Amino acid sequence: MTLSAQPLADPQSKTLAGLWAAEVARFAATHPRSVALAGQAAAVWRGGAPMHWMGDWASPVPIFAAQGHGAQVTDVDAGLYDDFCLGDTPSMFGHAQPEVAAAVADQLKRGAGFMLPTAEAVVVGRLLAERFGLPLWQTATTASDANRAAIRWARAVTERPVILIFDGCYHGMVEDAFVVLKDGVPVMKPGLLGQVSDMTITTRVVPFNDLAAMEAALAPGDVAAVLAEPVMTNCGMILPEPGFRQRLRDLTRDAGTLLILDETHTLSAGPGGYGVLHGLEPDMLVIGKAIAGGVPAAVWGVTAELSARMDAAQARIGPGQSGIGTTLSGNALAMAAMRAMLTHVMTPAAYGRMLAGSERLVQGLRQVIADHDLPWSAVQAGARVELVFADPPPKNAAEMRKALDPDLMSAFHLWLINRGVLIAPFHNMMLVSPVTEDAAIDRLVAAVAGFADALKDLAA
Repeated sequence: MTLSAQPLADPQSKTLAGLWAAEVARFAATHPRSVALAGQAAAVWRGGAPMHWMGDWASPVPIFAAQGHGAQVTDVDAGLYDDFCLGDTPSMFGHAQPEVAAAVADQLKRGAGFMLPTAEAVVVGRLLAERFGLPLWQTATTASDANRAAIRWARAVTERPVILIFDGCYHGMVEDAFVVLKDGVPVMKPGLLGQVSDMTITTRVVPFNDLAAMEAALAPGDVAAVLAEPVMTNCGMILPEPGFRQRLRDLTRDAGTLLILDETHTLSAGPGGYGVLHGLEPDMLVIGKAIAGGVPAAVWGVTAELSARMDAAQARIGPGQSGIGTTLSGNALAMAAMRAMLTHVMTPAAYGRMLAGSERLVQGLRQVIADHDLPWSAVQAGARVELVFADPPPKNAAEMRKALDPDLMSAFHLWLINRGVLIAPFHNMMLVSPVTEDAAIDRLVAAVAGFADALKDLAA
């Protein structure tokens, strides 16, 4: 299989192109089995992998994984990586957690699912209520499904059509969230393939951290819910400005609009997520990915008041299908995994180790930035750290898009891969698990420093 020497976007800098070509050659020399498997996979998987985003890494072909243990991954070429991607969050607490493995294996011996609740479900519900502060819960198979359910229920109980989101957000495959601002005008994302309805009619979008825009968007009184991440995490990390979170909650309450928090990524902030840590008091809360330790599962919780309104909405339509939920949701296997996670893995002690490690990482990155006099910044939200190629850090998606240099990111990511470090492929997100060793963090910081040195040499 011939490997391209071009990154995702053609570099304008000849010096950066040279660095990229050298890193492609280095990858090819050290990953012969991945290269061979990529050629074979292309014959049976559309796009060369079981899921298209497996090909979104900066490596010329996907790295084929052999196993993960703790905070490290081994590939089919026996290459060992310090893993700061962690499956883009599902393995946030480490790969192959023994407690989860034991619980899942035990449940599989007794059946994976029955379309009936198990006694384990009662325990899981209590654990969710105690941890996240919302009394009543439902399950889904993915956070995408949970977000769709939350949106549908919000529209049903409020009898309003509009959902309000932030420019640059990401809430999985939810079509309502595929609206962005282009030159200040709402448009559907080009990647929303096959969508025949104009989502801008029922989705309103505003810049993150812009309270005036938020207030204006809520003013017509037709917004059923605001769907939001507490911290923007998927277009590059964007932190809320001081006072923004509380004012958002006040504005939604005044407008009779529900607040849905999607904490799929910000679960890294603490044992109860970002919302509990900062007292955000959502009406609905969505958690996916890590909640079952990588077993496909998500949950969404509601307040008692909202639950009563949901009952009333259900009564209005009478018995029958609501069209919300899938057969695999809430299966016994997922319940066993969630109980193990909530009881044995997602402990205060584990979070303490994660947060200490992320602090070590962010301080190390900031030292590299200072030592090399780089116009970069390091942003932190709990155990999640982002290296941003801008200083100061952007405050909304429009600013962040200007800072996302695809050529620089491609070269940076491949540089890290070739030095045994994995970070999330979509931007510069780095996630620290409770089992991430200080030595691994130091190796990541050293690899970033090496890349900065290489850039300096190229510019000389």
